[in-house]
Amino acid sequence: MTQLPLPSPRAIHVVAHRGASHEHAEHTMAAYRQAIADGADALECDVRLTADRKLVCVHDRRVERTSDGRGVVSEMTYAQLAALDFGRWKGEEHTGARVLLFEDLLREALAADRPVGLAVETKHPTRAGGRLEAELVRVLKEYGLADGAGGRVEVMSFSRSALTRLHRLAPGLPTVYLIERAVRPPRPPFAGHAGPGIDLVRRDPGLVGRLRAKGLRVRVWTVDEPEDVELCVRLGVETIITNRPRQVREQLDGLLATR
Repeated sequence: MTQLPLPSPRAIHVVAHRGASHEHAEHTMAAYRQAIADGADALECDVRLTADRKLVCVHDRRVERTSDGRGVVSEMTYAQLAALDFGRWKGEEHTGARVLLFEDLLREALAADRPVGLAVETKHPTRAGGRLEAELVRVLKEYGLADGAGGRVEVMSFSRSALTRLHRLAPGLPTVYLIERAVRPPRPPFAGHAGPGIDLVRRDPGLVGRLRAKGLRVRVWTVDEPEDVELCVRLGVETIITNRPRQVREQLDGLLATR
């Protein structure tokens, strides 16, 4: 397959990892509004299903790290989660942030004064199983976003099974196969993007070229350090996922100015 052309720094998409999570508690509306203000091209979020089948933006299986409560997300109702403070961040445990419904984040992105995408990761393994992807697609269909039109939403997963389910439910929805460990990269199922972590890319920079040689676009997570941004640019990465969207965008613009 023909090697994809290298993108310029300006063409590299900057995706805010759980929002501008270096500035605000992750997965909070404040973090996402900051990311939009900082110029992020898209907002990354993790989604899980509550016991009453609400899609919420929470990374961990349990709530202890990011809230003042205890419990497993999938065993709690939305009302129980909404009673907790999810503002735990950098030692501040009571900032008043509430658990974020995915649909509220979606509306926020759509209401922005410029096109802002969503990069949604479905978390596995989970007791919800395929119900997680089914509910996500149901919500996206309500907003006319499940067919991939306009490229406003893409779904990411480390699970090949999850990507297969997504393709069956919404064949036009762009998907990203996330990669955490060094493997001989297969062609991801139904995915046009591959997403290795920055630690893996540092250890094996040639992985990016091998993925691109398969016709895959490459996004790397989570890229916060200037030297890692430069590495991604040199390797031809199309998308950078970062906790620091403003700083990364400024660095990319600076690199463009010197060319």
